[in-house]
Amino acid sequence: MQKTVQIKCIRRVNNWKPRESISHVGGGTLANRWTLELGEVIQKIESGECLFFVHVDGDPLAVEIAVDREGKKYIKTVADSDLPADLLSLPDCP
Repeated sequence: MQKTVQIKCIRRVNNWKPRESISHVGGGTLANRWTLELGEVIQKIESGECLFFVHVDGDPLAVEIAVDREGKKYIKTVADSDLPADLLSLPDCP
């Protein structure tokens, strides 16, 4: 059974390429926080284990895998064009 998981925050790396600037995503509650490395998130999406989403203006948007021109995988919402703007607008994970 596929688990639905809300992403509420991200961890950034110092990178001038927006597609490569997210290293981790996270969520949960104050008492039960979690974070996953980007590679883990991609693996869980590809395997069908998890469906990740974010809330943007109150609406849930699915997170999907995209591939840049160099063949590197990254994540973005279905509403984003090339860049993960919706994810990059999330606060930093503690």
